[in-house]
Amino acid sequence: MSGATTAAAGASTATGTRRPFRFGRWFRATGWRHGVGVVMSIFAIFPLLYVLSASLNPSGTLISANALFSIFDFGSYIELFDLPQQPYAAWYGNTLVIGITTSVCTVFLGAMAAYSFSRMRFVGRRVGLLAVLLVQMFPQLLAVVAIFLLLNGISDIFPAIGLDSQIGLIMVYLGGALGVNTYLMYGFFNTVPTSIDEAAKIDGAGHARIFFSIILRLVAPILAVVGLLSFIGTTNEFVIASIVLIEPEKQTLAVGLYQFVSDEFSKNYSIFAAGAVLAALPVMALFLYLQKYIVSGLTAGSVK
Repeated sequence: MSGATTAAAGASTATGTRRPFRFGRWFRATGWRHGVGVVMSIFAIFPLLYVLSASLNPSGTLISANALFSIFDFGSYIELFDLPQQPYAAWYGNTLVIGITTSVCTVFLGAMAAYSFSRMRFVGRRVGLLAVLLVQMFPQLLAVVAIFLLLNGISDIFPAIGLDSQIGLIMVYLGGALGVNTYLMYGFFNTVPTSIDEAAKIDGAGHARIFFSIILRLVAPILAVVGLLSFIGTTNEFVIASIVLIEPEKQTLAVGLYQFVSDEFSKNYSIFAAGAVLAALPVMALFLYLQKYIVSGLTAGSVK
């Protein structure tokens, strides 16, 4: 009898110490964060859903797409590949070739430059780092006129890398991206202990073997981040690509898709939205594949 009374008293005591749920207290502590998260999610997802809905609406106007997913018609996706004057398939291939080539070359050249600044000591090292940082203060848009005149002059001597050349456009992208990516990689390379390099040198390894066999594997997160950012920036770039590439067969998606909404009397937002949805697939696939490297790659180099 006494045992049962003690158990009941303990249960009542435990029940009495449990705080009742109060919405106001929960909202002040953590609830408002959930509210902010929901609002930001809606703010970010709604434009994507609207574009997807517009791509499935064959009317060709954005006003008729106000009712989300009221019509499901894939005619715009089929028509997108049946327009000879707008070769969407060629634009898609050009974008992938230019984006992949630029990102791979950016990662490779930036990694070599960052390794040199991080591991080697030479005259002008500090000045070079400051110059790399200062150059990035000026956007590449300021050099559009100079880039056009330079490529136009190169076309007379080396047409393969001049105006209306995809190789020339890749070289322009590489020149504009090396500075900021080198500085970003430099901070990450500094987090790798130099004792690893010293141990490899004792075993007879040179700088090239250390760089390709050891360092590149340890800095894989920042390589993935730089490659992803370079690919996204290249595929979304419009101004320089529209100036350098002239022939429709050589243009990229950003330049080619603009033709569907640039004409005053022949705008077709449905085909434009369908092209935009398909253009986003490679970026989404690459982002999901490299997602595990993104957080560590962006934050690890910031402590140096």
